[in-house]
Amino acid sequence: MGIKSTLLYPFARYIAYDIQNWSKNAVSDQNRILADLLKTARLTQFGRDHHFEQIKGHKDFRNAVPIRDYEAFKPYVERIKDGEKDILWPGKPIYFAKTSGTTSGAKYIPITKASIPNHISTARNALFNYCLQAGILDIFDGKVIFLSGSPELEDVGGIPTGRLSGIVNHRIPAWLRSNQLPSYETNCIEDWEEKLSRIVDETIDEDMRLISGIPPWVQMYYEQLLARSGKSSVTKLFPNFKIFVYGGVNYTPYKAKMEDLTGHLPFSLETYPASEGFIAFQDSIDHQGLLLNTRSGIFYEFVALEDIFDENPTRLTLEEVELNKDYALIINNNAGLWGYNIGDTVRFVSKTPYRLIVSGRVKHYISAFGEHVIGKEVERALEETIRQEEGVSVIEFTVAPQVSPPGGVTPYHEWFIEFGHPPGDMDKFAAALDRAMIHQNIYYKDLREGNILQKLKIRSLEENAFRQYMAHEGKLGGQNKVPRLSNDRSMADQLTRYIKE
Repeated sequence: MGIKSTLLYPFARYIAYDIQNWSKNAVSDQNRILADLLKTARLTQFGRDHHFEQIKGHKDFRNAVPIRDYEAFKPYVERIKDGEKDILWPGKPIYFAKTSGTTSGAKYIPITKASIPNHISTARNALFNYCLQAGILDIFDGKVIFLSGSPELEDVGGIPTGRLSGIVNHRIPAWLRSNQLPSYETNCIEDWEEKLSRIVDETIDEDMRLISGIPPWVQMYYEQLLARSGKSSVTKLFPNFKIFVYGGVNYTPYKAKMEDLTGHLPFSLETYPASEGFIAFQDSIDHQGLLLNTRSGIFYEFVALEDIFDENPTRLTLEEVELNKDYALIINNNAGLWGYNIGDTVRFVSKTPYRLIVSGRVKHYISAFGEHVIGKEVERALEETIRQEEGVSVIEFTVAPQVSPPGGVTPYHEWFIEFGHPPGDMDKFAAALDRAMIHQNIYYKDLREGNILQKLKIRSLEENAFRQYMAHEGKLGGQNKVPRLSNDRSMADQLTRYIKE
């Protein structure tokens, strides 16, 4: 071990002990956090509008504060952007995390002095805890890279504003900054392909030990490294490369291709960061799921997925959730988000401690015929089918309903798949995938058996089809992700131009 890793060791041990400790007190911590949030924000405009001073517990809170999406929250955010203070949280935010929205354009998510440790300290703690378990703290003696959006910030109402990954870049501690790549100048390049080429220039001859980013964009980085170096794998190029850190998407569909590119990479760490807060992280090498971040300024509520579009859905606390059930995640935090539906669905796989998996997006579903198919179901069906046929790999995919097929035939689900290695018999593969979907979703099963839907169709796409689509949409690189499924044809119709003849 080098000097940095040696000095970090006792701190990492303390963090690991602390995580074990608070993970056992999740319910009591959540009750305390709700009380603290309400007390602190009672004199804000939002607190006065919703009578925080009269709220005695969660039942009162549910009655006083409805669930909101960004569109409903926007009037409060606009007042902050106009220069007002004490609106959602005392004072003003220190940042706005700017994200792309679907119906409301750009979204401006507040980050306050109280909430910034949730983003920064949690990322640090997750990494230290995992590396201690894996015995790889020496990664900090070499170079690390965080593939992210531009760190350049704009001024919105006197508040520095930019992508969350760019904001976080400004908060990296000095002891780590000397290890960090790429350079600030390269990170500021907006064009993804130009930026990627420069990142390869800066890293190809370095001692890279940790690489972090969203899997499809890291995959592009790996491919360029190998093309430029002539090496057979990334671990051959970087012999001390030990850990890949990722979040934001399910890694499984990318795993086979990524392992082919990296060679034998010992460890990977999954995290669940969002602009609204750092929700969860992989706390154990040996156990499934991500540990819910229950002592970091966030009070969580959960709504059964089937109820989320009800006028007044039942909102559960942590101690009321059930295992293996999909919930919409509702956030209340010390950045001033209240009853905020972040759009993700989660599923608990353990309650001792509280570990979960991200099962999809509330708005990313198919229910054109009442089937209620969610992202986790299509991902699992595809994984199951790939396991049955040796050699098949998938680069990227998405699914959409075909409600009115040409010729008036029976409707179906249409899968757009870019294969790394396609199956030898596509019809056989499609039939197996259809059976897997029947196994995953009982409503889909009923529709298939009732001949309301015919067997799904696979459209095999050209190489780099999704990259071309994302570039065309101005969403290539950074933190942008391909939706696993959608309930309309807007994306599917664009992808038809890339179908293989």
